[in-house]
Amino acid sequence: MNFADVLRTALFALRGNWMRSALTSLGVIIGIASVIVMVSVGQGTQAEIDKMVSGLGSQRLDISSNVARGTGGVRMSASSYFTLSRDDVDAIRAEIPEVQYISGSLRGTSQVVYAERNWNSSWQGVDPDYLVINGWTVSEGAGLDEAGDGKSVLIGETVRRELFGEDSGIGETIRIGRVPLTVAGTLAPKGQSNWGRDQDEVVMVPLETARRRLMGSMGMPPGAVMDISLAVSSPDDLGYVQGEIESLLRQRHRIAPGAEDDFRVRNMSEIVATRTATTRLMSWLLGAVATISLIVGGIGIMNIMLVSVTERIREIGLRMAVGAGPRDVRRQFLAEAMLLSLGGGLLGILVGVIGALLVGQLNSELPVELNGRVIALAAGFSIATGLFFGYYPARKASQLDPIEALRQQ
Repeated sequence: MNFADVLRTALFALRGNWMRSALTSLGVIIGIASVIVMVSVGQGTQAEIDKMVSGLGSQRLDISSNVARGTGGVRMSASSYFTLSRDDVDAIRAEIPEVQYISGSLRGTSQVVYAERNWNSSWQGVDPDYLVINGWTVSEGAGLDEAGDGKSVLIGETVRRELFGEDSGIGETIRIGRVPLTVAGTLAPKGQSNWGRDQDEVVMVPLETARRRLMGSMGMPPGAVMDISLAVSSPDDLGYVQGEIESLLRQRHRIAPGAEDDFRVRNMSEIVATRTATTRLMSWLLGAVATISLIVGGIGIMNIMLVSVTERIREIGLRMAVGAGPRDVRRQFLAEAMLLSLGGGLLGILVGVIGALLVGQLNSELPVELNGRVIALAAGFSIATGLFFGYYPARKASQLDPIEALRQQ
């Protein structure tokens, strides 16, 4: 028997009991669809994490104060809370050459007013390097380093739209609280962050202007900053630079050996790497669950094929009696198993693609990314399932004694 004859005979046998064939393929359909949907969700989540890496910066360190506002019900003074200063920024820049960009920062929230319009927005007092560290670009106008008078600010896209509508607002005077400042430029839009916060709802103010005019009533120590952000020239230097910064700040802050630091250094690449590893583990777990479904479908095919061999013993005997050899019988039953699996696999791919697209449409917070290689791998799995689980029933059918088979009623 040639390949065409084997395929035609297998199709005829499956069509004779099409309902059982369809139900048998259902396990493979569910397994393949599960693989595609779950792996697509896993890869989509991984892509979102990669986007987050580019947003956070893989060459960045953040330093913040590590002192609580109050201890034992006693409120601490501002000088105790703000443990970082402009002098710390200058010392890190001067003594650690691997640091490429560095900026101190202050932040707050105020009403931003222009004419009769106002908008409640966050503001940040920063050095010019802060824009580079955090991936901000000026879309129109001048940057903070070109302001010169200390009264110019940069506004985010949301603030610009709410205060000025279609106009850029450059050159106009706005008030942050009661402080008048001039718009020097607008920031290129960034959209929402991975945590759903509108990144464009921000006003960038020169650091010294923020300290003197926006935070003057807080009684801050001279030169104090809330946070320090920095970027190194190479990701390989992050660990070394973190250790050098910790040693330098402990020395500058006169922290005794064994005492707790009054600052905290966060390595953003370590945070992202932890989240990436967790997501990868979840993707493997989801893939394993889907693979189990596929194996269950393959076992169903083996079970039905064994039943089919038992039911068709007389037919097998007749085929052998008229000249069909064990190889022909084995090829016929193996072809039936593979057709069941391949048909289920193709339908599973269709259901999986539609299911993945529906997941992305119905839940915008759950990213989905279809991958052609995953679909091809799923098709290969369906063929392998039919071959693996169909071989034993086919081999059993080919080893039947034709004389004993013909005696079966």
